[in-house]
Amino acid sequence: MIVVHHLNDSRSQRILWLLEELGAPYEIRNYARDAQTRLAPPELKAVHPLGKSPVVTDGEMTVHESGAIIDYLIRRHGAGKLQPPAGSADHEVYLQWLHYAEGSAMLPLMLFMYVMRLGEGGAPLHPRIEGEIDNHLAYLDQALEGRDYLLGEALTGADIQMSFVGEVGRAFGKLAGYPQATAWLDRLHARPAYKAAIERGGPYGLGG
Repeated sequence: MIVVHHLNDSRSQRILWLLEELGAPYEIRNYARDAQTRLAPPELKAVHPLGKSPVVTDGEMTVHESGAIIDYLIRRHGAGKLQPPAGSADHEVYLQWLHYAEGSAMLPLMLFMYVMRLGEGGAPLHPRIEGEIDNHLAYLDQALEGRDYLLGEALTGADIQMSFVGEVGRAFGKLAGYPQATAWLDRLHARPAYKAAIERGGPYGLGG
């Protein structure tokens, strides 16, 4: 049985969504952030030494890192769903989006969140960080022009992986100037599987 070690208000929400899209049976083990620090509880370290979420256990296999989890679950439990055929040109683009989400696009958004907490002390860093956020959101917006999803007319794991970028961008008030990305995120949130994952995973809010 697939077990998702699920931390509230975190990247693990998109793993629940993926599993709903796949129609794969899974269980949730819930973990709550510390109300003051917003950090994951130490119990997660019993699952993986980093003590981070998401982590998935599947029999004897433990997988961490969102991109790796999405890739693993689609390959092992997807029955050909949610990814282009291996070896195709679209599959290479798909892999780039899987890595790009956390490797590049999330970095300025995370920096914005941390620097925001510095108050006036972080003010000199804001122009550079916000310029990078705009750069990445513009790239996403351009990639979505004329298509419903990142690879065309069909949802893939790349959209699920990139959804967190759009959600955090929206939470920080950065998405409004990007109509293609805004419509894409609304389209993702309207999917029945996304709504089912929210019902199972609990309330989902970002920006804190």
